[in-house]
Amino acid sequence: MQDRKPQQIARELALLSLSQLPVNPKKLTEEHLPKLVLATVRTLRTEVQDTLDNAAAELQRSNDRLLTSQTRASDMNTARTMLQEAITYTQTAINQLGAAVEFPELIQLANQDREVGRYAIQIVKTVNEHRIFIDEQISAALVDWQVNRLAQIDRDILRIAVAEMGFLNLPDSVAINEAVVLAKRYSGDEGHRFINGVLRRFTEQKKLPSVLS
Repeated sequence: MQDRKPQQIARELALLSLSQLPVNPKKLTEEHLPKLVLATVRTLRTEVQDTLDNAAAELQRSNDRLLTSQTRASDMNTARTMLQEAITYTQTAINQLGAAVEFPELIQLANQDREVGRYAIQIVKTVNEHRIFIDEQISAALVDWQVNRLAQIDRDILRIAVAEMGFLNLPDSVAINEAVVLAKRYSGDEGHRFINGVLRRFTEQKKLPSVLS
């Protein structure tokens, strides 16, 4: 694992924990983090397997189309598209597996550094307590899209960034950069570009007038 600051590790732990929140997250403490992250590991393992299964299916479909196409241009183009989809599925799975390998070290670092655990829980609580407001701000920055239609990992990355900008006093540029880093680790190939665009629109909109004043 590359050397990262406590807040960066905390941010990643918060992202992994958001999908596993208990009924009453207000009672969360640093001691709950390992259990939340472990639950995420189990969920992510299933997601990785599903992604790899989808990739295998697309590869098989692409191969079948190539074998039966008799070199027709339309079938060749379709086969190429299927192959590209298979590659995308595989790359996403590889990204997720690469991140999952570091989970035990993340938990260890959280246990060793109290600042990591405290900030991770602070992010989780902030996102939960202000979720309606945060989602409204994200929705306003989306173009022809809705928050509830976003992939969960992308939605949670956006929520964390808006929460940090609006409630935890993190500078806009830093929050955006950190969100892009998370997206590169956990989202698809286009995820970090999408998240960067949404957050930049959000920062532009909140200046006229400030939505967080």
